[in-house]
Amino acid sequence: MLIGTWNLENLYRPGGPFGPADKTAYETKLAALATTIAELDPTLLGVQEVGDPDALRDLADMVGGDWHTALSEHPDGRGIRVGFLSRTPLTVLSDTTAFPPRLRPVQADDEGGVVAEAGRSFLAVETATDADPEHGTDAGPLRAAVCHLKSKLLSYPDGRFQPRDEGERARYGAYALYRRAAEATTLRSLADVLLAGDGRQRDVVVLGDLNDEVQAATTQILLGPPGSEIGTPGFDRPDGGDALRLWDVAPLIPAERRFSRVNSGRRELIDHILLSHRLVHRVTAAGTGLPDAAPPDLPSVDPRRPAERQGAPGSDHAPVWVRIG
Repeated sequence: MLIGTWNLENLYRPGGPFGPADKTAYETKLAALATTIAELDPTLLGVQEVGDPDALRDLADMVGGDWHTALSEHPDGRGIRVGFLSRTPLTVLSDTTAFPPRLRPVQADDEGGVVAEAGRSFLAVETATDADPEHGTDAGPLRAAVCHLKSKLLSYPDGRFQPRDEGERARYGAYALYRRAAEATTLRSLADVLLAGDGRQRDVVVLGDLNDEVQAATTQILLGPPGSEIGTPGFDRPDGGDALRLWDVAPLIPAERRFSRVNSGRRELIDHILLSHRLVHRVTAAGTGLPDAAPPDLPSVDPRRPAERQGAPGSDHAPVWVRIG
């Protein structure tokens, strides 16, 4: 099976303040997204930036075939939310923005305002998987959580995207980092529930737009106990952390494809897939874009102009995927 994650970038029906201006632009965007999904042919695809539930249904219809969908009921202030497209029926296990117990609200602005929950919900689902006799695995449930963590894009009071001075930039950069770290901690708490201390026997995947790269502290929070990372001597040696650990598949992506977005001309991998012990040892391939195509050809995004791609076809992110044998 192929599992993927993709930020669909402003998936709204036309006519609203954030989506395409007209039906033609909307259908062009849908067609670009649908072509990629059809060629990717995922068993399960986590999606982000779904601004209109009807738009996701339109997309599934354009891809064709039988699709099951699940969407968070907790959009952010722009109306975007996370969700899933799946070839098999989905059962929602959790849809929450709540910080875990003991994690206090974090500072959000110069006036002492605080944030006490995630800006976008974490959605967890369960679906069926087929038996794989070749690898000695039985049919069983696959548990998956999708997220969209706080962006590194900084916004300032009065709707500004430019700071008054470097001190303000530094402070608001810290506030954004506080929020992303708190959200990563919340996601790790949800992963603990899905793993239930038994990652050696449970198929668990955590995926989505983490808005930071592999070695970022916020990304590292999700991994759990250190040790046996992919590419280290300990990877094939069982240890006490295997039942609780998650493995980021990024090192399995060929170096020339190890990016999912282009920020001001710089390639970065900010969309991730993390797997439980039972799944990571069945990975046969991982990548970005389409498996049999050239590396993704993505537009370079200017963080100072967040609205400049409104209504643009396709997405400014590449899908990230992993194939499980």
